[in-house]
Amino acid sequence: MRAIWKGAVSFGLVSVPVKLYAATESHDVSFRQVHAKDGGRIKYQRVCSIDGEEVPYSEIAKGYETEDGEMVILDEDDLAELPSTSSREIAVEKFVPSDQIDPMLFEKSYYLEPEKSGAKPYALLRQALLEADRMAVVTVALRQRTTVAVLRVRDDVIVLQTMMWPDEVRTPDFSVETGEVKDAEVKMARMLVETLAGDFEPDEFEDDYAEAVETMVKTKIEGGEVKRTPTSTKSSGEVVDLLAALQRSVDAAKTARGEAPRASDEDDSDSDAGSEDDGSSSGSGSGAKSGATKTATKKSAEKKAPAKKTAAKKTAAKKSTTKKSTTKKAAAKKAS
Repeated sequence: MRAIWKGAVSFGLVSVPVKLYAATESHDVSFRQVHAKDGGRIKYQRVCSIDGEEVPYSEIAKGYETEDGEMVILDEDDLAELPSTSSREIAVEKFVPSDQIDPMLFEKSYYLEPEKSGAKPYALLRQALLEADRMAVVTVALRQRTTVAVLRVRDDVIVLQTMMWPDEVRTPDFSVETGEVKDAEVKMARMLVETLAGDFEPDEFEDDYAEAVETMVKTKIEGGEVKRTPTSTKSSGEVVDLLAALQRSVDAAKTARGEAPRASDEDDSDSDAGSEDDGSSSGSGSGAKSGATKTATKKSAEKKAPAKKTAAKKTAAKKSTTKKSTTKKAAAKKAS
């Protein structure tokens, strides 16, 4: 893992230098929007909703939309006046009982690793949190904005979890009408709870959707259902076109010798059929491949030659038959 932030946890007069690491990563399946015909990626343009013209990045600003739909544009000077901080301190405000914090407030999780000089105070803070069964409420500046977070212990590592502000948690605007609940129904519900009671084991749960998508994609790849686009950057590493690979090797060998590579495949075939100086003179692997390519071209030309001669003979015979037929018709016409 790579540290994304460095600073220090401070509580009282104690300071613990630490590194911050992202504790989670998303494995959610994501799809690209593509053209079904050829697999090309769909691009989106930055178009102004008023004049319909595409807007370059240099003309894009930040805007705050009011409740009545008015737009207030903020420039760089306005943004510079907003409160921001670059503090590298995780300041402990208070230690509170763990059950007083609603899990709904938790947002992102980070691991805290102590620097070598802070190993002992780190261990002391970890032990104090465990024995008191409390969380440390802290303030920390991440991405130049101060946020509230908590410190808690997970598997001998102190975890920092950022929290949402209280006004960011919505209050449900509906009421639940349950009606009267009978004692017998409550008893049955408790029995069901006891029947399904157990310890939480995260490994018991799997993302079957992601696995199903991966299996489906693998099946389609094996079946050749892949759209190859000119802008593709990912490859399976397999050589799909052997002739193209050989041609690239030939061009690379010629470039290394100071010769210009040939312009196109057609020029390559014609040039290979008529040249004799490249196949056997070089002892390199590329030269051997070049010779193999020329030999294949020459054999192909020899195989095509008899076919051309046969076609020529048929054409001559046809012309001869046509000429005789015309002569006979002319003689018959004179006789009559």
